[in-house]
Formats: sequence, structure tokens, C-alpha cells
Amino acid sequence: MIKLNDFENLNSRNDLLKLLEENKSEEIYNQVLDKYRYEEELKQLQGELVNLQKWIQTNNKKVAIIFEGRDASGKGGTIKRFAEHLNPRAMRLVALNKPTDIERGQWYFRRYIKELPNQGEIVFFDRSWYNRAVVEPVMGFCTPEQYESFMVQVPEFEHMLYESGTTIIKFWFSVNKEQQLYRFNRRLKNPLKMWKYSPVDEKGQELWDTFTYYKDQMFSRTHNAFSPWVMVQSDNKQNARLEAIRYVLSLFNYEGKEKATVNLNPDPNVVQRYFRMVKQIDL
Repeated sequence: MIKLNDFENLNSRNDLLKLLEENKSEEIYNQVLDKYRYEEELKQLQGELVNLQKWIQTNNKKVAIIFEGRDASGKGGTIKRFAEHLNPRAMRLVALNKPTDIERGQWYFRRYIKELPNQGEIVFFDRSWYNRAVVEPVMGFCTPEQYESFMVQVPEFEHMLYESGTTIIKFWFSVNKEQQLYRFNRRLKNPLKMWKYSPVDEKGQELWDTFTYYKDQMFSRTHNAFSPWVMVQSDNKQNARLEAIRYVLSLFNYEGKEKATVNLNPDPNVVQRYFRMVKQIDL
């Protein structure tokens, strides 16, 4: 039986693990151990991200990482872990509000172009120009003509970025319907997260199948060799965060990579390039 003064004598995480193991409730012990392992691995991977960022700065690389997926699929939490320890002078987070009246009259891509990475910079897009591929047609925020024009133009737009030296990494976070509902309900009960629940979220369950249709259209028409879609199974948020970071690190031969003490190869059961027969959990 663990007593209060047992915790007062702890000096490290290892002491806590030892105490829990000696007074084992297997379920609690395994939960704490999983959390401990996750935090330790995350810390090492974030250290590698710092090394990657230095290499990007030194070599004047331009990297844009796009996070897309259904609402409550874990995009924001993953971006937070990516950016947590990076130099803010060489990275930005872009999460644009709905377009203004002036922006609605401009070429659709214009407001995103000014947010693209400069030399030596990483930019994280919490949703991107792909709003027009899924959210806007589902919610009736664009016309069929605007949608079709976007779908024709976006591969050409991304090819021009690729040819100009911008690396685009496109993540789709995949969450099943039951898990999405569970996360919505948790948001509504948490005063610190209620702001995340929007009218679009409210329609997420009701319009699930319509989202699926447009999502599949997007994959079919915008997945290509120079700008592929990368699927992240995100029912388990911790695994999704670790494997997404691992995937990004695996793409670059940055200085010091060979000295990494953490596995940099992403788990193909969690992260993999889109192809038609890939197992998806948000159908």
C-alpha cells in the first residue's frame, strides 16, 4: 500500500517507477510506464528536430509541413510537439482565419503564398489551402466551379513550389468516427478546450460520409510523387505524434543524424504514404 510520504521521498522518475512496480497495480503501473516511455522518446525526437532545424537554417532550405484531417484528429497537439523546442526565429505556425471580403475576390492561393517558408525556415500549416478540397465543399463555403478550379490548379501550384526548392510534407491525420465523437465530448467538458469546438465540428459527425467522399477525391487527384499524401493513424495520439516526427526526420540527411540514439524510422503501421488500398480508419 503506497502512502503519501512514499512520494515525498522520490527524487526521480525512476524512483517513481520503482515504487509503482513494488506496490504493483498492473494497470496503473503500465499506464505510468507507457507515459514515461512516450515522454522520454518524445524528448529525444525533439532534440533531433532541433538538429534538423539548424541544418535547414545553415543550408537555406525551405520546408512546409501541412497538417490536415478531420476535426479532433490530433493535428494541433502534434504541431505543438513539433514546435515546442524549436527556435521561433526560424519557424512559424500558420492557422488562418476565414478569408476576408477582399481575399474572397483574390486568387485562392494568394493568401497562402505570403505564408510560405523563406530560406532557412520551417512553416507548420494547421490546415492549409486544402480547406477548399474538403471542408469548403462539404460545408457549402465554395461553389462547385471554385472547387473544380482548385482541384485542377493545386498539383500545378505544388509542382511550382517543388521546382523552386520548397519541400512540402502533407500529413492527413486519420481518426475513426467513434474516437472523434469521444474527443468532441471531452472538449465540451473541458473549459480550456471548449474554444476548439466550432460549428464545423458540430457537423463533423452528421456529414461524416460527405467528408469521406471529398477526402477520397482529394487523395486521388492531388497525391503525386513530388508532393505525396502521408497518412497518420491517429486514434492513439501519442503514437501519431512520435511517428509523424520520425517521418519528417527520416526525409532529411541532416548533420549529426547518424549519432541519434533514438529510432528515426517511422512505423509503417502508423505512418505511410497514401495509396488506394491503404487501410484507413476514417472511412
